Amino acid sequence: MITIKKLASLPETTRLRKCARILDDGSWNLRHGETEDNSYLAEVCRLVIASTDPRVSGSTRHACMRAMTGTDWRSVADVAISLEQDLALERADWDFRDPFAGSLDGTHRDLKPFTVVLDRIRSPFNIGSLFRTADSFGVSAMLLVSPGASASHPRARRSAMGCTETVAHQEVPEEKVLGLLHDVPLFALELGGDDVQAFPFPDHGAVIIGSEELGVSPRLLEAADQSLGRVSIPLFGSKGSLNVSVAFGILMHRWYTVVERKP
Repeated sequence: MITIKKLASLPETTRLRKCARILDDGSWNLRHGETEDNSYLAEVCRLVIASTDPRVSGSTRHACMRAMTGTDWRSVADVAISLEQDLALERADWDFRDPFAGSLDGTHRDLKPFTVVLDRIRSPFNIGSLFRTADSFGVSAMLLVSPGASASHPRARRSAMGCTETVAHQEVPEEKVLGLLHDVPLFALELGGDDVQAFPFPDHGAVIIGSEELGVSPRLLEAADQSLGRVSIPLFGSKGSLNVSVAFGILMHRWYTVVERKP
């Protein structure tokens, strides 16, 4: 741990960035019951208050004063977040910590005979988000149609929060997908289909999720149309589309619920 004296000797910008990281780590440790020197965090807050950098806002200084009086994890986290905003230190989802990462037990999942085909998904972030949703709604297997982002990509693994380890998956070319799904009820999440609230979801089957820009490929869409068809989510905004991981979450919640409610 850097000493307060050493921290105070750093150039202003470096010091503030370091303070933001220390406070962020401190709030995490306090929240999860790890040993933390509250007096040290209070001294870090004093350095922030004493800063002459015009980017340090009044709200950040007030947050520091609140944290110094209580030093609970939320008040310390407020200082870290506010200071990061002042310094324009943007963070992505994969920058956040997950207390359960690396310790997920896939044997506790309520598995359903659901297969998900990810047709050429290009964003590793979306891949990770899709896995996280799949884990939550009992998906038994994922087929990632190549070319596309890999489930082993660092950003996919970070956004999946460990779920690439709990959901069985394989990366396959399109021609192999149809062979693997021979005689399996098949449908696609695509425009022009039945309303998700009325779609006759099967007790077991596979859903195809198309790429962010191109949707489901013509060959896979044809296979779906020859089986159960297409399901769509009614939209009422100006954009007329959803992020693929958001749409997948809506779909899987409905599919899981329908199957669970059947006698």
